[in-house]
Amino acid sequence: MKLTLECEREEDGRWLAEVVELPGVLSYGGTSREALARAEVLALRVLAEQIEHGEFLPQPVSIELPSAA
Repeated sequence: MKLTLECEREEDGRWLAEVVELPGVLSYGGTSREALARAEVLALRVLAEQIEHGEFLPQPVSIELPSAA
Protein backbone atom coordinates (compact mmCIF):
# COMPACT_ATOMS: atom_id res chain seq x y z
CA MET A 1 0.00 0.00 0.00
CA LYS A 2 1.36 3.38 -0.97
CA LEU A 3 0.33 6.33 1.18
CA THR A 4 0.62 9.89 -0.10
CA LEU A 5 0.91 12.81 2.29
CA GLU A 6 -0.10 16.30 1.21
CA CYS A 7 0.60 19.44 3.17
CA GLU A 8 -0.60 23.01 2.92
CA ARG A 9 -0.50 26.13 5.02
CA GLU A 10 -3.78 27.41 6.44
CA GLU A 11 -4.70 31.10 6.54
CA ASP A 12 -4.03 31.20 10.29
CA GLY A 13 -0.42 30.05 9.72
CA ARG A 14 -0.82 26.44 10.86
CA TRP A 15 0.18 23.60 8.56
CA LEU A 16 -2.29 20.86 7.65
CA ALA A 17 -1.10 17.46 6.45
CA GLU A 18 -3.38 14.69 5.28
CA VAL A 19 -3.03 11.14 4.02
CA VAL A 20 -4.83 11.02 0.68
CA GLU A 21 -5.63 7.29 0.77
CA LEU A 22 -7.05 7.36 4.32
CA PRO A 23 -10.00 9.75 4.54
CA GLY A 24 -10.09 11.70 7.77
CA VAL A 25 -6.42 11.10 8.58
CA LEU A 26 -5.06 14.60 8.94
CA SER A 27 -3.01 16.57 11.39
CA TYR A 28 -2.01 20.13 12.15
CA GLY A 29 1.43 21.38 13.11
CA GLY A 30 3.38 24.57 13.62
CA THR A 31 5.65 23.62 10.72
CA SER A 32 5.15 21.49 7.63
CA ARG A 33 7.53 18.85 9.01
CA GLU A 34 5.64 18.67 12.28
CA ALA A 35 2.28 18.30 10.52
CA LEU A 36 3.66 15.63 8.17
CA ALA A 37 5.25 13.67 11.02
CA ARG A 38 2.01 13.72 13.00
CA ALA A 39 -0.01 12.61 9.96
CA GLU A 40 2.43 9.78 9.28
CA VAL A 41 2.17 8.51 12.86
CA LEU A 42 -1.61 8.75 12.77
CA ALA A 43 -1.76 6.85 9.46
CA LEU A 44 0.29 4.00 10.93
CA ARG A 45 -1.97 3.90 13.99
CA VAL A 46 -5.07 3.72 11.79
CA LEU A 47 -3.58 0.89 9.73
CA ALA A 48 -2.60 -0.98 12.92
CA GLU A 49 -6.16 -0.66 14.24
CA GLN A 50 -7.57 -1.92 10.95
CA ILE A 51 -5.26 -4.94 11.03
CA GLU A 52 -6.16 -5.70 14.66
CA HIS A 53 -9.85 -5.63 13.79
CA GLY A 54 -9.46 -7.71 10.63
CA GLU A 55 -10.45 -4.84 8.34
CA PHE A 56 -7.16 -4.74 6.48
CA LEU A 57 -4.66 -7.44 5.56
CA PRO A 58 -1.03 -6.69 6.41
CA GLN A 59 1.03 -5.64 3.41
CA PRO A 60 4.13 -3.53 2.77
CA VAL A 61 3.53 0.18 3.33
CA SER A 62 5.46 3.02 1.71
CA ILE A 63 4.84 6.64 2.57
CA GLU A 64 5.48 9.32 -0.03
CA LEU A 65 6.27 12.75 1.37
CA PRO A 66 5.89 15.95 -0.64
CA SER A 67 9.18 16.96 -2.26
CA ALA A 68 9.13 20.37 -0.55
CA ALA A 69 8.85 18.89 2.96
